[in-house]
This record gives sequence, structure tokens and C-alpha cells, in this order.
Amino acid sequence: MRILFLGDIVGRSGRDAVTSRLPGLIRDWKLEFVAINGENAAGGFGITEAIYQEIVDAGVDAITLGNHAWDQREALVFIERAPKLIRPLNFPMGTPGRGAALLPAKNGARVLVINLMGRIFMDPLDDPFAAIEPELSACPLKSQCDAIVVDMHAEATSEKQSIAYVLDGRVSVVVGSHTHVPTSDERVLPGGTGYVSDIGMCGNYDSVIGMEKSEPMRRFLTRVPGARFEAASGPATLTGIAVELEDATGLTKRIAPVRLGGVLSEARPPFWT
Repeated sequence: MRILFLGDIVGRSGRDAVTSRLPGLIRDWKLEFVAINGENAAGGFGITEAIYQEIVDAGVDAITLGNHAWDQREALVFIERAPKLIRPLNFPMGTPGRGAALLPAKNGARVLVINLMGRIFMDPLDDPFAAIEPELSACPLKSQCDAIVVDMHAEATSEKQSIAYVLDGRVSVVVGSHTHVPTSDERVLPGGTGYVSDIGMCGNYDSVIGMEKSEPMRRFLTRVPGARFEAASGPATLTGIAVELEDATGLTKRIAPVRLGGVLSEARPPFWT
């Protein structure tokens, strides 16, 4: 199975990059499942129902969230009628929406998508390590599903790496998200799980993590809060990870970075081009 997981969409620039380029990638790379983190899609803060539908219409099969999940308050309501929208599993009991979803791939395969959120330097949510275990017990790889994709939305690379090793051999791939900066440590772990510490963002990298540079710079220089952060406009880079799974096991066969457009150096999966 061919899976593309794209980094956090930041603002209109990121959305335009996704909607313009993704349909062609699905066709040319014969992608069977596409996931993306959408928690910054609405001007850098949260997601709206209209944007959710725009992303789904571009060919995305699953949209994960994170600490900005509820920045647009309408998400608390429309998430219940948005089956492809997945918020962190370890939010407290009673939080609207779902933290895991079994979704159909374009080839008819069953893909379990799980969204977790880290706790180091972030909101003190429930334990992500404990939260995922019931989901894996209820839907084990190659028994109840053909692939398991985990988005670990976290600040600390140590927490991302630890969850990946805990899950190694039991899930198809673990991707880190949240920092908006792609890492170069993509690899297949000893048990066969694909991993990367952070898939970066779909947004304008001539920015400070997707925001116009002036306000973040001013805050660092003066330590005084001021204007609201604004998502950077201009050419965006489509950033993420390409994963090819072994059909027999559901584990990762090959993994490679994706960087298209904008100011970053281009990277394409050599096994698909």
C-alpha cells in the first residue's frame, strides 16, 4: 500500500499547495491513502467545516488534529459529522469527536488512523502510551485492519521516539507532527514500523513556523506581546513522508521524505518516480 502523510497545513498558502498539487500526486504516484494534519488550516489556528470539505475534496482520506483542534469553535460541533476528522485520542473522556477511525483506502483496504498528543511542554492530557493500547487490542494489524497509521502530535522528539519504539512492529507507521519543521531521521525501525520525528508543514517556510516573521521576531526582541500572529502568505512547500507498506504484514517496506515547491530543496520518493 502506498501512503502519503502530509505535515500541518498552515493557512491559505498551505491549503492552496495541497488542493493544487495533491490530485496530481495521487494520480502520478498511485497513492492509496493520504493523511494530513489540519489543525492549523484556518489562518494558522484550527479548522472549519468548509476547509475540512475542501481538503477532503482534494483527495485526503484522513485529517488529524492537535493542540489547536478547537481554536475554531465550530469544530466542536461539526467534528461529529466529519468522519475523516480525528482529534487526539488522549483528550479527556467526553471530548467531542473521535481519537481513532477505521477508514477505507482508495483500494478498499482498511486503515486505522490514530491521533495522539504528547504531554512534554504541552497541555497535560491523559497518558498517550496508555490511551493507544485499547485501540490496538480492538483492531490489531492484519487481523482487523490492513494498516495502522499514528500521528504523534508532540513537542519533544524524545516522546515521539519513545512512542514509536513502544509501537514498533504493531503499527505500520508513526509520524511526528507539531513543530512545523521536517526532520531527516525517516527510517524503518527494527520491528518494521516506519518512523519520522516530524513531517513538517504545508505552508510558506519563509516564515517563523508558518507565521509572518515580524511579530514572532518582535516578541523575542522585546518580550512584550503585541499583534496577533498571521499565517504567512506566499509560495508554500508541500512537506510530508511517503511510505510503502508490505501487503502481507502491513509494516513499512520503504519510507522517504516529500518536499515540493516553495523555498526548501525538493525531495521526492525515489521508489515512486
